[in-house]
Amino acid sequence: MPAQIDRDVRRIVRHLKTHGSRRRAAGIQWFFREEVRSHGWRTADLRRYARALHAGYADNLPRLLDVAEALFARGVLEEKVLGVVVLQRSVRRFGAVGFRRFERWLPLVATLADHDALAMGLIGPMMTADPSRSRRVFAWAKSRNRWHRRAAAVSLIDGVRHGLFRAEATEITKRLLADADDMVQKGLGWLLREWGKVRPHETIALLMRLKDRTPRLVLRTACERLAPADRARILSNPTSSSSPSTARGAGPGRSRAGG
Repeated sequence: MPAQIDRDVRRIVRHLKTHGSRRRAAGIQWFFREEVRSHGWRTADLRRYARALHAGYADNLPRLLDVAEALFARGVLEEKVLGVVVLQRSVRRFGAVGFRRFERWLPLVATLADHDALAMGLIGPMMTADPSRSRRVFAWAKSRNRWHRRAAAVSLIDGVRHGLFRAEATEITKRLLADADDMVQKGLGWLLREWGKVRPHETIALLMRLKDRTPRLVLRTACERLAPADRARILSNPTSSSSPSTARGAGPGRSRAGG
């Protein structure tokens, strides 16, 4: 790591440690099944700090990207999430080279929080900006890494909200239906739920065709925002169920994942 980037990262980490809350940090573990290290920051405060940092690097985005990458590679929750949030205001300016770098961050994911920050905050918007990038999701869907497979669904959400990726969302749904990992199932259900908000008839038709082989967890999540009659029709007479916690990639403990 270049000396200047190392100094910047040390300064930022020192600020996070100084202004965090030990009490809040101790309580954050309750939200995760993975072991989590935290400085105890509130999300709103972290976003305010990210805006201030971004302003300080506004004339040197390559340096900001290097700093963000170094933060995301670290092992503390707020450091990883800050590495994403600080780039969001300029994400579309990083282009193809930036997209490839963000894809290389996926193996560094440690928790649901930093995964969804990366997939929703950086990778997804860059796919929306250049839809040809969305074909990468099919490679991720074959990965042994649960976070790659979850990203195959979650990274499409931004584009789906903009009316894009109908074919990609349909194909990824089919490819991930057999995935036994509940984090992947929740990610797929989240994608279908967001698609249903924009194009409910398409989503309902897909779910009706596939419901007999779709895990119950995916169906429940996908139907959350549908009309009650449609939800009841899709959830009637289920023949499948969500996977047990001992499935591939699943770990012990609780999860409060929203998607």
